[in-house]
Amino acid sequence: MNKRIWLSLAHMGGREQDFIKEAFDTNWVVPLGPNVDAFEIALAHYLGKERHVVALSAGTAALHLSLVLLGVSVGDEVICQSFTFAASANPITYLGATPVFVDSEADTWNMSPEFLEKAITDRMEKTGKKPKAIIPVHLYGMPAKMDEIIKIARKYKIPVLEDAAEALGSEYMGQKCGTFGELAALSFNGNKMITTSGGGALVCQTEEEAKMTKFYATQARDNAPHYQHSHIGYNYRMSNICAGIGRGQMLVLKDHVDRRRAIHRLYTDLLKDLNGVTVLQNPTIDFNSNFWLTCILVDPKQTKGVTREDIRLLLERENIETRPLWKPMHLQPVFADAPFYGDGISEHLFDIGLCLPSGSILTDEDILRVTDVMKRLF
Repeated sequence: MNKRIWLSLAHMGGREQDFIKEAFDTNWVVPLGPNVDAFEIALAHYLGKERHVVALSAGTAALHLSLVLLGVSVGDEVICQSFTFAASANPITYLGATPVFVDSEADTWNMSPEFLEKAITDRMEKTGKKPKAIIPVHLYGMPAKMDEIIKIARKYKIPVLEDAAEALGSEYMGQKCGTFGELAALSFNGNKMITTSGGGALVCQTEEEAKMTKFYATQARDNAPHYQHSHIGYNYRMSNICAGIGRGQMLVLKDHVDRRRAIHRLYTDLLKDLNGVTVLQNPTIDFNSNFWLTCILVDPKQTKGVTREDIRLLLERENIETRPLWKPMHLQPVFADAPFYGDGISEHLFDIGLCLPSGSILTDEDILRVTDVMKRLF
């Protein structure tokens, strides 16, 4: 059996154990501590734009606390990109609110500005009030059209919460993803650009937002000598051990981004002669994806009947992991009753799209093996 080629494994840089050892040597093996502080500072410096970063237990926690800060509550509606992972939408329901799903546009696969505005105006007409927030996602690292989305959001005075979980290192118009919205969520799950084994962060524009995030993330304990609580809180802060991994990962973040982009270029070159197979590319020079995952579309009309599933199943038989694109949220049973605005683009992408192995730990030989297997079908 050939060795397993995984979709996106964690990739250590070498210094992670130094920071973990420091935590053990100083007995900082609890939530918070010097590694957490240093990791937050490193992230804020990397993102620029004078942002304040709060390290948390997961990207989902960052999305949840963002909605808490924005005042989302029972009976509210929040606009969410449909073509995404469930973690973008689930926190809306945690607060008793309703997600309103918006379809993608074809060139980035992200939230359609056209359908975003239609959703806003229609919900205002139907409910008599505005949605409380907008959650665009930078899918697979590809930046959303944030200039258009922000323009619409400002027109209706609705805050934007960026889901940048897959987009650390991506840029749009020269600006880092995660710095466009009022708030932004990052993820450090084991398969992301960098990892803390599990974890995430909330990117805030103001120090006051960061302070409130830390307050809610540490059980919302009031300033009193005893345990007193005037608000509902959560146990969402990152541990000092996990943050030690993150500090080590920040030292190799640029290398990881560079490698994923190189893998994408290699796939583009190796697959260029396969009729009906299209690799997702930056639409214009305004976009600079980190290419967290290299994704393809497979058009059976041009491949003489070869489908996405044919490719996925053959690669699996060869011990190579791939994954279909995200199933849109408006097609998920749990969200069957949620409003949706779109024309079927995300459904079509789901039907014919595939994520290829893209981890920065992969070698050129690994990528050649993937494409050589694919070419058997052609």
